[in-house]
Amino acid sequence: MGMNETPSAERTHIGFFGRRNAGKSSLVNAVTGQDLAIVSEVKGTTTDPVYKAMELLPLGPVVIIDTPGIDDVGMLGELRVRKAKQVLNKTDVAVLVVDAAAGKSGADEELIALFKAKQVNFIVAYNKSDLLETSPAGDTEISVSAKTNAHIDDLKERIAALAVREEPKLRIVGDLIGPEDFVVLVIPIDKAAPKGRLILPQQQTIRDILEADAVTIVVKEFELRATLAQLGKKPALVITDSQVFAKVSADTPQDVPLTSFSILFARYKGSLAQTVQGVKVLDALADGDQVLIAEGCTHHRQCDDIGTVKLPRWIKEYTGKHVTFAFTSGGEFPEDLGPYKLIVHCGGCMLNEREMRYRQKCAQDQNVPMTNYGIIIAHIQGILKRSIAMFPHILSELEDF
Repeated sequence: MGMNETPSAERTHIGFFGRRNAGKSSLVNAVTGQDLAIVSEVKGTTTDPVYKAMELLPLGPVVIIDTPGIDDVGMLGELRVRKAKQVLNKTDVAVLVVDAAAGKSGADEELIALFKAKQVNFIVAYNKSDLLETSPAGDTEISVSAKTNAHIDDLKERIAALAVREEPKLRIVGDLIGPEDFVVLVIPIDKAAPKGRLILPQQQTIRDILEADAVTIVVKEFELRATLAQLGKKPALVITDSQVFAKVSADTPQDVPLTSFSILFARYKGSLAQTVQGVKVLDALADGDQVLIAEGCTHHRQCDDIGTVKLPRWIKEYTGKHVTFAFTSGGEFPEDLGPYKLIVHCGGCMLNEREMRYRQKCAQDQNVPMTNYGIIIAHIQGILKRSIAMFPHILSELEDF
């Protein structure tokens, strides 16, 4: 990602769905004005979802997703259909591409029902309308032609209108601070840190602080105590990497608010209240219980990886129980959460808000508690109440905990 590019997780995700040979890939190319997708007369040319981050006027930064045909067949076809449906979990606006000459099929109607069930804004685009004398049109329908570019600009305008949020997006931290406030960020530099740069949640937090006209001070964990002593002004907030929560808490005066990047992203991406409630089950884990540790990104595992090594070790040490663990990463998230007593999720910086909320909703619907890296680490280290003290409405839920 270039220095000035909007992170993919912050872009509007536009998914193109439909049957094989309805012209999805041709329409993607027409809408974007680029040859992003391979076009062929052969059914099933698109075998996996294809993602492309770009600028799309009049909307701005988007991720375009071209999906496999929803009517694919055979064992591999079923896997492709499943992947296409999984894309819906992160889709902000869905475009159902229908061959205008063939009309909607049962598979198309099933997709529309799925859009509605998942509360995804959608429009039906009848492609190849240049072959017909009259074409369908309506509030949720539009006739287009990828071949002649007919009504492509109208389609883009309709997509942009569907992407408008009813409420402004929550800030990462900007609503918790004011102009000229000092905010200290504690960022360890270890093997897991990308060489030569900061990880995405750290970058985004710094940007949000600057947009709030506050002052950002970045230190490593061993520099915090001396830095606080030299500031001459009490910080409005200290934000730390969760892995050094205990040391940072010890070095930060009690009258200075303290939290972690992971906790802020739990609020920014989904429901912080749900993650706080979910951690309560940690104290009730028993021998043989299984915990799912889920990450929203894929990365090279280090020898002391937070998700696969440190968290399992800390959970076992804290509970004293013989707990087993399962792990997922990237776009994979189990549909059946029944085997798990607890889900521990990362901050989700690489997931968009819709997908993070979808995962939380799945857990809620299946009555499986779900918490967050920062929340569980703070609880294990006995500083949970301190780490969410700036959210009194959520802190009140821990009175009996």
